[in-house]
Amino acid sequence: MTQATGSAGTIRRAVGTVAAMLAATTLLGGCGPKSEPAAAPATSPKEALLDAVPDGTEGAFRFSGKDSSSTITGRIDPDAKAFEINTAMAPDKDGITTKMSFLLIGEEIWMKAKFSGHPGLPKFPNKWMKLDRAKLTDGGSVPAYDGADQGNAGPLIEAATSVEEQGPGRYAGVIDVSSGNAAKALDDSEATALGEAAKRVPFTAVVGPDKNLTSLTLKIPAAGERKAYDYVVTYADYGSTPKITVPTGGEATKAPAMAYEMLNS
Repeated sequence: MTQATGSAGTIRRAVGTVAAMLAATTLLGGCGPKSEPAAAPATSPKEALLDAVPDGTEGAFRFSGKDSSSTITGRIDPDAKAFEINTAMAPDKDGITTKMSFLLIGEEIWMKAKFSGHPGLPKFPNKWMKLDRAKLTDGGSVPAYDGADQGNAGPLIEAATSVEEQGPGRYAGVIDVSSGNAAKALDDSEATALGEAAKRVPFTAVVGPDKNLTSLTLKIPAAGERKAYDYVVTYADYGSTPKITVPTGGEATKAPAMAYEMLNS
């Protein structure tokens, strides 16, 4: 980049980085909750695994996720319809590093953002910046709460074509990510790029002694210039994670105009 510090061009480049980060949050949300479990007791490994996916009755818990380009950590508090998402992305081709966080409680939303690696990038307070939804021209520019299973474990397991229990709480099988909600869990057009390999993606999963899902790992194969990688979702500390509360005092501030400029671009 050659723009002067603070120029619109530099900000637009940073916004592109933000857009990529927001796209990455498909790892955590966007596919919708899993289907309601069958009324009858689970009779197959797949049904047992689906029944272990969080449905909002487990209390607050922690999560983490990883795909080909980002790592996400946070908390989910289903009772409050709240979550905290912290995202870190590796430096892009211009050396720009992005760290962003969103805190959602009901309809209220806060954001943190930090960009580094190049002069002229937007600088924001290191506080939770309260966003006014009326000032957001596109509701899709910020994440939304759509259920406890923010890692899309349910839709992915539902797309499994084979599931085997390999030991107490340990499962393995194959998932077809070529279409539907399973494909939406991946980056745009990634399922198409995988071709026939998208229909047979190996996975493993672990269910804890409390019968709650603790991890789901998909072995995404290489496709074109994209290297093979692990798509990983972990859930932990069910019921013992601190509940999410509104940031107060010096923890929060109003979002500046540049935050809306960035999100609305």
